[in-house]
Amino acid sequence: MWKNCVSCLCSAVLGGLVAVQLVDPRPLAEQAVAQEFAPRPGRRPATPGPRPALPEPDAPLGAPAAREPATPGPATHGPVPHLDPDQDLPWEDGGLTAEERVNVAVYETVNRSVVHITIRGTRESGLFALEVPTEGSGSGSVIDHQGHILTNNHVIEGARQVQVTLYDGKSYDARFVGADPVNDVAIIRIEALPEALHPVEFGDSRNLKVGMRVYAIGNPFGLERTLTTGVISSLNRTLQVHETRTIKSIIQIDAAINPGNSGGPLLDSHGRLIGINTAIASKTGQSAGVGFAVPISTVARIVPQLLDRGRVTRPEIGIAKVFETERGLLIYRLTPNGPAERAGLRGPQVVTRRRGPFVVESEDKSAADLIVGIDSEQVKTADDFLSYIEAKRPGDRVEVVILRGGKELRLPLVLGGEQ
Repeated sequence: MWKNCVSCLCSAVLGGLVAVQLVDPRPLAEQAVAQEFAPRPGRRPATPGPRPALPEPDAPLGAPAAREPATPGPATHGPVPHLDPDQDLPWEDGGLTAEERVNVAVYETVNRSVVHITIRGTRESGLFALEVPTEGSGSGSVIDHQGHILTNNHVIEGARQVQVTLYDGKSYDARFVGADPVNDVAIIRIEALPEALHPVEFGDSRNLKVGMRVYAIGNPFGLERTLTTGVISSLNRTLQVHETRTIKSIIQIDAAINPGNSGGPLLDSHGRLIGINTAIASKTGQSAGVGFAVPISTVARIVPQLLDRGRVTRPEIGIAKVFETERGLLIYRLTPNGPAERAGLRGPQVVTRRRGPFVVESEDKSAADLIVGIDSEQVKTADDFLSYIEAKRPGDRVEVVILRGGKELRLPLVLGGEQ
């Protein structure tokens, strides 16, 4: 059973794209390793001690190695290790490993960008449909110094009042800016001083790989700015968040996501935003190690429209489903009488065969067109294709470049959709 990550309502918000640059352009892991072995001021390099003696060649297997006589020390109940006061110790600075340093650096870089969203609303209850007050919470990310907050649409959907609490504990009433329920993204805005706002840096989710380290910061169960870590478990998942709403190209992660995490940032090891934590798969409503995030490449296409007019106007090309191949996008299903079908694009052909008294129908995918470009842009992934189409408006004319029977064809079509 799919569960949203917020107790009652959940949503997503995105605003201006003023990014905070990292001080050191190197990856955080590289910085951590460099810091681990950097010489410390005021100390001379440690002098390597004598190497331990090896067992004699003819000594029996397992015999202890020969050792030099120990120098008698003060009377104690055991041997006293010799510590050079000028030597760097491996457990200094809290004993952090390189991996731990990355964790700490990501959190310290981003935690001030994460907000706690509290919503208040009402729901109908009882025989007389009385309105009962409800309350829920979620997370969000500051995206610019104008006070725009990015979160999930389901976090704020139906709310009568939305309140945002910043890292410094100050709370602000938020106003609605825009939302895209199809991708579960929303933007709200608060009136806060620019110096109190710390925008998150946007990353790129187009080149993610399964196994990459990821970090989630949010407010699970109201516990503010909680960090969890994990890896990318899979990519290009499809997630049905409502009966009529399906989000595509979802990132699957195993970092712990719980109610209250919805709308919070999913980060890479550089501390850059690569997704919005959206939902979990769970039978209990709590983390079962299967979480989902809307990729930032999807969000970045939506944000400008939400800031400009509060909603997303989508052009319609009439291609319902494609398969990604090494050569391009294989058309799997066309919208009946849609712009693509009217322009002459082809999907799999239905082949009818008779087997005894039965008639069997099958699909010949090899007959489908392979999309390799649109206008002057080369197409390799579905995200490339969607990005180009969604940058257009209904009524715009585009030229789809396809391979059919080994030959390249260019088919013009007019995008449909709401004008």
